[in-house]
Amino acid sequence: MNKKPVIAIDGFSSTGKSSISKVIAQKLDLIHIDTGALYRGITYFALENCLNDSQEIDIKSLFEKFEQIHLEFILNNGVLELFLNGKNIDKEIREPRVSDHVSLIAKQAEVRAFLLDFQRNLAQKGGVIMDGRDIGTVILPNADYKFFITASPEERAKRRHLELQNSGVDISREEVYENLKTRDKIDSERAVAPLKKADDAILIDNTLLNKEETIALILSYISK
Repeated sequence: MNKKPVIAIDGFSSTGKSSISKVIAQKLDLIHIDTGALYRGITYFALENCLNDSQEIDIKSLFEKFEQIHLEFILNNGVLELFLNGKNIDKEIREPRVSDHVSLIAKQAEVRAFLLDFQRNLAQKGGVIMDGRDIGTVILPNADYKFFITASPEERAKRRHLELQNSGVDISREEVYENLKTRDKIDSERAVAPLKKADDAILIDNTLLNKEETIALILSYISK
């Protein structure tokens, strides 16, 4: 039996990486792994357990508590959701307070090392589509297919703002835009595994494409 493909999808925040990957996973009968959720999970843990007297994340305290962190994806109503120490945190990790701090956590070399083997092991048997920011460059450099999704900052802010509004979060589009710009800068300039397109990845700019059109474009490359 032929091994199912491993697909790496990287790109900027709010380009639809995760939702697009989920649909492609369904169409190709693959397992979808949202690696960004893992970093959000650790950020959530830090916000709950590692704040100093100034209510800021104590990075050293987080490193010392790694052994207390057990993350796993569990199938819930047909969807893989993230659990932290037995608790479903899939909704909590999408909240603005986590979004505001996740780039700080994700740029830590110790955090990325902590998650590296976990992510690679998930893809070992094939049949996986994994999305994030360093999948094609660091986590799965030998993936069968690699894509890098981008879109204009304005379009991404518009999408993210709508998503938050639909979730009942009261925040202005200007705040969302500034948050995206900050995350882009941190993700692209961090010393360890910065956000960048793998040399052999296919660039997908979906500024003017909707979700269905983006999915169709990616599938057209996989079916070749």
